[in-house]
Amino acid sequence: MNKDMKATKWYKKPEMIVALSALLMSMVTTIVGVYSASIDRAYARASIWPRLEFYQSNNNKAFSYGISNNGTGPALIKYAIVTYDKKPIKHWSDIPNFPEITQSHMSTRILPSQHTMTPLKTDKKGYEPFKKLNDNISVTICYCSIYEECWLTTRKNNPILIEHCEVDDALKFNQ
Repeated sequence: MNKDMKATKWYKKPEMIVALSALLMSMVTTIVGVYSASIDRAYARASIWPRLEFYQSNNNKAFSYGISNNGTGPALIKYAIVTYDKKPIKHWSDIPNFPEITQSHMSTRILPSQHTMTPLKTDKKGYEPFKKLNDNISVTICYCSIYEECWLTTRKNNPILIEHCEVDDALKFNQ
C-alpha cells in the first residue's frame, strides 16, 4: 500500500474537524440560551414581586390597620385569617366590646404595587377601646404574585415563601 493512500484517521479529516467544531458551537449556544432563558425568567419574576406589609397607625384621633404593597408587582390576596384571643373570627364585630369602625374588604382582592388599603379604622371615640383590644388580635395574610409564587405574612412583616395559599373555610376571615 502506498504511503499517500494510507487511510487518514477519521478525526483528522477536514470535514470531521468542521463537523465537530459545528457540534461544539451548537452545544455552547444551547447552554448559553438555556442559561439566558433562566436569567430572563428570574428577572421577570423579580420585576413583578409583591411584598405586603401590615402596619397600624394610632394617634389620639383614630386607630387603623393598613396593608401596603411595597413590592414591584400586584399582590393577589387569596385569604386573611384574623384571630382574637387565639380564636379565628369571621368579622370584626365577632370581637366582644368592639367599637364602631370603618372597614374595607381585605380578603380575595388584588392590591397593585405601591398601593395601600385600610381594612379597619376607628374614629376618636373608638380609639381607646380598640387600643385595649389590639394586643389580642393577630392577622395572617396569604398572597401570591401573578406567577403563583405565594407568601404568608403577619403583623410582624416577615413574609414566608409557601407552595400555595390554602386554608380551611372555618379559619377564613370574611371581611
